[in-house]
Amino acid sequence: MKALSLQTDGGLPPPVHIAIIMDGNGRWAQARGLPRTEGHRRGAESVRRSVECAIRAGVSYLTLFGFSSENWKRSASEVKDLMGLLQYYLKSEIKELDEQGVCLQIIGDRARLDPDIVSLIEESEARTRNNSTLTLTVALSYGGRAEITSAARELARKVAKGELTPEEIDEVSFGRNLFTRDMPDPDLLIRTSGEQRISNFLLWQLAYSELIFVDTLWPEFSVEDFENAIAEYHGRERRYGAAGG
Repeated sequence: MKALSLQTDGGLPPPVHIAIIMDGNGRWAQARGLPRTEGHRRGAESVRRSVECAIRAGVSYLTLFGFSSENWKRSASEVKDLMGLLQYYLKSEIKELDEQGVCLQIIGDRARLDPDIVSLIEESEARTRNNSTLTLTVALSYGGRAEITSAARELARKVAKGELTPEEIDEVSFGRNLFTRDMPDPDLLIRTSGEQRISNFLLWQLAYSELIFVDTLWPEFSVEDFENAIAEYHGRERRYGAAGG
């Protein structure tokens, strides 16, 4: 793999937090006459490559949209294959992730996952909890609206218990009740496969993120694609609602 320095683009620091919607596994497989599961397997290789790129570029947080709450509507066989691939990834990659200093965490509705998968997730999170090179967050059985609803429900409970007044609810207190409470919002969102939408992903957190859409299908997402996205990010003027220069 081509090495990346910890500072890119003439000394500019990398984005602190990159989020990626990994799209195009099925289309990649279909174009080659392969089953969709093969696309997912090749997509897992792109996950590994992106983690390595993030570490070498000096990114602190990498968040990947792995399986949405809407993906449960897919065929039972595809869901089963995806869950099997997840189990395989957790078992085969966790040692290397730990050695690389990666802190792994999973966000989403775990109630719909099989107990053995939940156990693997918990073991992996516990094993890597104290690592600090990169925080790798994978969104599984995740939906942005469900996350916001869950946060609102928790705040309502606190108000009902007298622990909080409605006037004390602001953006900061709301953010503390999201799955991503311990992370900064993404600086950059990348979506592969040419689609230009965020598909119910991190709806609250992406308010001021730079959005970059690339035509590359996820199984082919390369080191160069990763570097180019960071370079384009550095070319953007981030104003957070203020007037430009």
